[in-house]
Amino acid sequence: MASQSQGVQQLLAAEKKAAEKVAEARKRKARRLKQAKDEAQQEIEKFRLEREQQYKQYEAKHLGSQDDVAARIKKETVVKKDLQNQMVANSKDQVIARVLAMVQDIKPELHQNVRLADSA
Repeated sequence: MASQSQGVQQLLAAEKKAAEKVAEARKRKARRLKQAKDEAQQEIEKFRLEREQQYKQYEAKHLGSQDDVAARIKKETVVKKDLQNQMVANSKDQVIARVLAMVQDIKPELHQNVRLADSA
């Protein structure tokens, strides 16, 4: 009987030892996964920063800085506004004269739908 209980004790100890090894293996796996995830995140961040820098260089090379773009747009707006003001000034007198002529040149006519009442 003693040998059986000793065998059972050995089996329980072996099972406990195996469970501990499995648990340790799971912990190692979890650590490796976490480490791999952290390394991947660092690589992603590094890549993102590189691409952002490349984009800024491209933008500066081809488009100029945002201040340059804003200044160019403002300058174009001023030029267009001045051109429109000049066009208004050039045609203002003609437009006023045409409007006044249309208002003052009244030709009284009967509308086509008016029927004259016969007085007969």
